[in-house]
Formats: sequence, structure tokens, C-alpha cells
Amino acid sequence: MQLPDMNLLVALDALLDEGSVVGAAQRMNLSPAAMSRTLGRIRDALGDPILVRAGRGLVPTPRALALREQVSALVEQAGQVFRSGDDVDLPNLDRAFNIRTNDLFIALHGAQLLRMMHEQAPRTVLRFVPESPGGDDDSVLRDGRTDLIISSTIDLGPEIKVQSLFHTVYIGLARRDHPIFDAEITPERFAAYPQISVSRRGRANGPIDVELANYKVQRRVALITPSFHSAMFSLPDSDLILPMPANILNSVNKLGLPLRSFQIPLALEQVTVMQAWHPRFQNDPAHRWLRQTLKACCSVDP
Repeated sequence: MQLPDMNLLVALDALLDEGSVVGAAQRMNLSPAAMSRTLGRIRDALGDPILVRAGRGLVPTPRALALREQVSALVEQAGQVFRSGDDVDLPNLDRAFNIRTNDLFIALHGAQLLRMMHEQAPRTVLRFVPESPGGDDDSVLRDGRTDLIISSTIDLGPEIKVQSLFHTVYIGLARRDHPIFDAEITPERFAAYPQISVSRRGRANGPIDVELANYKVQRRVALITPSFHSAMFSLPDSDLILPMPANILNSVNKLGLPLRSFQIPLALEQVTVMQAWHPRFQNDPAHRWLRQTLKACCSVDP
């Protein structure tokens, strides 16, 4: 039995991932003409055009879409065969790591993580990818293009690996001369002022509302934003209140905004921030180093 040309499999993975002959050529250090010839060979081998013209770009055929995940997994498995079991040459590691998270984590730990990575592996690239509102955490990890998801709210399947990074609690934030500071902050007074909900999915309700219901009071969410940092700038000139993770307080103070924090008078559970990854990366030495570095980074006060 004649074995297939594995180079075609690698090229097919690049083409399906990039959706572009030029992009795949750059990834594989080939000329666009050479990649076009390779695409022709792939088409002959599979009996399918794989990528077809749509306007000025290319789109995958149904056969290509059906093969994408299988091809990606095969290329990853083949790479594992030729990697040393436990060792990684960090000074010469030339790899980009994609981490999906929010602007809060990036602001708190992004620069420190990059410094720690470049101390050991100066040729690595750190790429932060924004969270999406679709709730597709599983598929984002399965497609192999995202190394890690960092979040406190991750919708995951049973096969996904997770590790706790740190814990935090929610506190309140308001302008320095906000009337909420004129008397004791009770659940009733806390709920009396308009509030901001930070949600990548546009949700207005959460654990705070559940706890307030025990006091038979209801808050009014007047503003919903996708990030905490954007929400902060709505506070100095309004009576809005922003519930936010306590570990971001140092970052707030560095901004120099006229804001003041307070304890939310509710029995809220602490929040656990986790990193999650697909099992395909579990034994990858470089990925293991990334996870360990990130865990160590989160142990350092921002």
C-alpha cells in the first residue's frame, strides 16, 4: 500500500486554517505559486476542489469543512511523534500562543506574563484573542487555534482540562462623592442607585440579583457593557454603581480616576478564574510550559 504524502496533509491543514493560498504559503515558507501547485495536487488526491472562489476570496467546500477537524488533529498528532517527550528548547522555541480572555485579565497580567515568557523563550509570541458572545468555548478549543481560554464563566464539555488560577470577590465602585457613601451601605441603599452590568453576552442579571431577592429588593441595571475598563469611565460623572472583581482595584487606582470602592452588603460567593485547554495539548511540553508560566504569573501581585 502506497503511503500518502504527509506534506499534502500539512498543506491542507494550513489552507483550511488560513482560507487563503497566500496565507498558507506564508505559514509554510513557500511561494504562492508553489502553494497553488500543492493545492492542485490536494484537489487531485481528494477529488474535490477544497477551496472555491467567492468574490475576491476563497471559501471551503462542504467536503473541506467536514475534513477540517480531522486534518488538524492528524497534523497535531504527527507533530507529537517527532517532539521530545518532556523537553522543550525554550531559547529557540518559535511559537505563537493564542489566549482567549477579556481586557480585565490583559490589563492585570498581560505585561507581566509577556515578561516572564520572554525571559525564558524570547522568540515566542503572545496573542490575546477577545472573548465572543456566542458561548462557543468548546468549539474554540477543539479547532486547535486557541491554546487557552481564561475566564470565570466557561461553558465546557467534560473532556476539556481546567486549572484554577486565582480567586477574587466582588466589590462596589462609584464616584468619590457618590451619595451612597453618606450613610451605612445596606442592601436597600445599594439597590437604590442605577448600576452597570458587565457581560460579554449582554446579560443584566446575575448572583447579585439573586441575593437582593432575599431582601425583597431589586436593583435597576441602567447600563450593560462588555468590559470593566470601559464601564469605569462611566462612573465619574454619574450616580452609577459598578460591581467589579476586587483584584482589579490596584489597576483602577493607577488610572487616577476619582473613584471609591466599598464592600457590597451581600453574601456573594468568591469568583474562581480558570485556564482551560483541549486534551490535545495536555502532553505538549511547550503548552505545559505556557500553563505553568501563566499560573506563576497569576501568583504575583499585579
